[in-house]
Amino acid sequence: MSARAGSSQIPEPNVTRFLFADTRMAPVWLVVRVYLGVLWLLAGWGKLFDPAWVGSEAGAAVRGFAQGALQLTGGEHPQVTGWYAGFLENVVIPNAAFFSYLVVFGEIAVGLGLILGVLTGIAAFFGAFMNASFLFAGTAGANPLMFILAVLIMMAWRVAGHWGVDRWALPAVGVPGAPGPLLRGRHGRGAGESPA
Repeated sequence: MSARAGSSQIPEPNVTRFLFADTRMAPVWLVVRVYLGVLWLLAGWGKLFDPAWVGSEAGAAVRGFAQGALQLTGGEHPQVTGWYAGFLENVVIPNAAFFSYLVVFGEIAVGLGLILGVLTGIAAFFGAFMNASFLFAGTAGANPLMFILAVLIMMAWRVAGHWGVDRWALPAVGVPGAPGPLLRGRHGRGAGESPA
């Protein structure tokens, strides 16, 4: 396929349109997003009742994790880059309790968003962001797989939540550049007009 003369858009191939924008793929994305959502929910839920994450000792786990990552900055092939080590040392460790709550409730929110199909693309983005943070800190485990699945869900954001709350939420709220009825009503009125 070639772009039309004067057009600024490159046409989307049929296969990517089918994979990432066709509602017939919704059942596949349901399985992928629920699997990923369960992983996130279980990760956050396990931390929710651990005092090193939430409660009297909040921040202890994050501090230990960050200090462990700082030890991976040396050697000929460091696993943690200098700029990320600086972030851990100067931002994360001094604010470990804040980051502890952020991780726990972020993991739970991402998990619920993916399982229920609520703002699925946004939930996947924040999941991928957390996976990338863990990878930058030198932790592998399930993070590479979770990151890849999150990126795929972000690419399929239009249909990934079709068998979920997004089926009704996206048409009502709309998408960037095409607000739905809920947002159109808000932004469509003039300054002097009142709602009907």
